[in-house]
Parts: sequence; structure tokens; C-alpha cells
Amino acid sequence: MAAWALLALLALAPAAAGGMLSFASYYGDHMVLQQKPAGAVVWGHGELGAMVTLTLSGASGLVVMEKTAQVKGPSGTWTIVLEPMDHGGPYALTAEQGLENVTLRDIYFGDVWLCSGQSNMAMTVLQVANASQELAAAAHYPYVRVFAAAPARSSVELEDLEQIDLPWSIPTAENLGHGNFTYFSAVCWLLGRSLFEALGTPIGLVEVAWGGTPIEAWSSRRVLKACGLPEDTGSTSPHQHLSGPQTPSVLWNAMIHPLLNMTLRGIAWYQDQYNCTFPALIADWRWAFHTGSAGQTEPRLPFGFVQLSAYRRGNADDSFARLRWHQTADLGVVPNARMPSTFMAVAMDLGDEHSPYGSIHPRDKQNVAHRLLLGAMAVAYGDKGLVFQGPFPTRAVLEVTRGLLNVTYSQELIWRQRDAQAFEVCCSSQASPCQWLLAPVVAVGSHTVTLALSGCRTLVLGLRYAWAEWPCEYLACPLYNSQGLPAPSFLLGTLPAGNTAEGRELLLLPSSGFPLN
Repeated sequence: MAAWALLALLALAPAAAGGMLSFASYYGDHMVLQQKPAGAVVWGHGELGAMVTLTLSGASGLVVMEKTAQVKGPSGTWTIVLEPMDHGGPYALTAEQGLENVTLRDIYFGDVWLCSGQSNMAMTVLQVANASQELAAAAHYPYVRVFAAAPARSSVELEDLEQIDLPWSIPTAENLGHGNFTYFSAVCWLLGRSLFEALGTPIGLVEVAWGGTPIEAWSSRRVLKACGLPEDTGSTSPHQHLSGPQTPSVLWNAMIHPLLNMTLRGIAWYQDQYNCTFPALIADWRWAFHTGSAGQTEPRLPFGFVQLSAYRRGNADDSFARLRWHQTADLGVVPNARMPSTFMAVAMDLGDEHSPYGSIHPRDKQNVAHRLLLGAMAVAYGDKGLVFQGPFPTRAVLEVTRGLLNVTYSQELIWRQRDAQAFEVCCSSQASPCQWLLAPVVAVGSHTVTLALSGCRTLVLGLRYAWAEWPCEYLACPLYNSQGLPAPSFLLGTLPAGNTAEGRELLLLPSSGFPLN
């Protein structure tokens, strides 16, 4: 057994010993605690009724802060909220109970991000494109600290983590590329590294991921109830293609619930099972982390996620296209009314047909992390002028006599694939079923795409773009903005909105508001 693994097991032991002083499992040397304006929550175990004194000291030994708390509850825990701290360090954190004391060293204050989801989040730096260069660069980022919880499941909500794969560590090539689908998460690392470069403050990264798991397993019973889902499917899982634990709530119980006391700055998510539970999970996690941290984690905790990449070239099934759409709560872009304070990295142009891990696991995680970074800077850090998502249609005008549809976009357009057959229109005498026909692009302006409606005449009930499992080649979707961000796929209904000098105005509606399916 590796030395650090033995230390991790020993760190967990005092909690079960009854009365022995300890920090909770996910506090340790080299950790990052959340900086101001929030106060970091620190907790641990001790002797019931005893007083625990927590002292924060600077590098010179000068006491910066001292707080006390009583050990309470059936399991004997103490909790202290530190005063908000500026970013920086190193600090030492000492807990004392009678004659016992435990000290954590080399602690920094900065921003703490939780990274969770399926196997694409669990893919390590060893598995991505340019892995050797990425691993070699790890030594240049000593103030980006990493922690990985071990995969675990439980039928009941746990108070603390039962196992740790990687205790808080300074990044090295070894701990960033420990193996395949273990630790450390490439998306999490690349995002954290980029945040450090952009902000100049220490970054703490917490990986909590397990491949082949449905979103229901990461959902609390509150989410399941809100979505009308059974709380225990036992062995009759609706996700037979998945390989990890599939029973509802078992990963929430064992891997998320123990972390709720942690003060966070944001969450990054990469997982491919979506329905009612995704917006419900976001809202529930926010409430739970805000409550668990005594109000220190903000109630609208920024939540970033990765939209699904290309998968199964040539497959006529549109299930992945629908999943991409459902990831946005059927509205196409985020943040939106159902998913406030969220941001999304579009990844449908990052398909990797020759990935040794299967095309479901594309190796370009650098572009994924860059697009997440843009969203994080805009949504989490308030950079209002930053463009963080691709162009989306805002208006459509039908030129009846010429058989053309002019679609206006929110941003300046870059047209990369002029021969692509990415647009389709719904032409039918009734709304459902819909007859989808290709709509060739005849012209592209700075903000407008003109489509030919051959065979559709004047009846246009819907419009969709990049609606396929494999919508485009690598970095070669038809539409991008001037910043290089791809236009997301969409499924929109149309309703007549009057005539203008340009033609017949069509109101664009998300598909959830129009019977296209």
C-alpha cells in the first residue's frame, strides 16, 4: 500500500474511535479553504461535550484567528465557521481538545470547486490529448491543490467520506495521471489550472465522480420525489447500458452528502443522463450546500456543465441530440429561467471517433475546459463583457415569394462548413408528426443565415440545427462566433407574428412550447 494511502486510512480512523480528536476526512495538509466573502467551514470529531479550540496561524506562528466549539450530537462532531479570509497562505490549522491536538499544515485560502459526474469527468490527465505535456506542466501549478474521493455507495446518508483516493495534494505527474478513469479528473484539473491563471488565487479542486452512473444515483430523495421517480429501483434499473451503481441516491448518500459542510465557490458537472432530475438536482445541491455550510456557500452556487459531444457517426437515432436539448431544460441556452446561474460548454464539435476509450470519451478536454472557464468567468466571477457562449437564433423572417427563410443570430457569425446540411425545417399540414426537410444554406451574412425552403412552400412549423448524434467533424461545425465558440444545436417551433417589409415574421419558440415531437 502506498504511504499516502495508509495515511489516508489512518486519518479516517479517529472518527470511529469515539472521543478521539480529529478533523473530518476531507481536511488535510495542503488543502485549500474557501476565501472571502464566504467563511470556510471546518468540522471534525471529538469527545461528546468537550470544547474544541481551533487556531489558525501564519507562517511565522502568529495566531491569526482562534475559535471554539462544543462537541455535540449523537456522533460527536464539532463545527466552526472561520472568519472570511483573503486569498493566500501558507497557514497552519490546529484543533485542541484537552491534551489532544491535531495540526494541518500548508493550508491556503482561495476558491474551491467541486467536480462531479460520470466517466468523462473521471477521465484523468493521463488519458487526454497531449497528456505527456499536460502532466509535465503540473509542477508549474503548486497553488492548485487536488483532492479525490473514492467511489462509494450507501443506502443511507453518510456523515463523512468512508474512503479517499487522493488526499489533498500538490499536483504532480503521478497524482494527475494515476491511471484510467481514476484520478485526477482532466476536465477538473484543466479548469482549475485555467482559473488559477485567470484569477491568480489558489484553487482547490475536489473530484467526486464515478463512470457509468445515472443522474438518479447522484440525486437526493427530495429530487426523486419532486420528479415523481421511485426511490429504490433495486436491480431493475432503467439504465441497463450503464456499468456503475444505478440505485437512486446511493452516490448522493456516500459521496455528496458527506461534503455538504464544505464551503464551495462553484460546481462543474459532466454526465449524460438528463430529464426532470437535472434542473432539480442543481436546485437541490445548491440548497443542500448552502444549508450544510451554515449559509456560507451562496444559495445560487454557480453550476457549470458540459453538453454532450458527438457520438456514433452515421447513426440515424437522434437520442443524443435530444439529450443535448434537454440539458438546457429545452430552452437551448443557459443560464435561463429554469436554470439560473449556470453555464455550459458546448462540445458537439469535439467528437473523437478514434479515441481508444470509445467515441463516447473524446480526448480533447482542453477545449472543454476553456469553454467552461469562459462560462465560469462570466457567471461565477461577474465578467459581464465576456462572450461565453456561441450564437443563438433570435428572429426568423419568411420571404414567401422567394421561398427563403432568413434566420437572424445574436452574434456575428463565422461560417466554417458551407456544404454542411445542418438546418432542417418542419413542413407539415399538422404539427405532429413533423416532416423534417433539409433547408440548404444559400447565403450567410454577418448575423443572418438564409435558407432555401424547397418543398416547404409557405408552411414552416419548426426549425432545427445540428440535430444529429454526430452533427459535425472536429472543430468544424457550420456556425461559430468570432471568438471560436460553436453555435449550439436547437429545436424551435415557429408561429406567425405578422408581416413586415422584409416578409412574414415568425416567432421562434422552444420545442417545449410547440408540439414538434
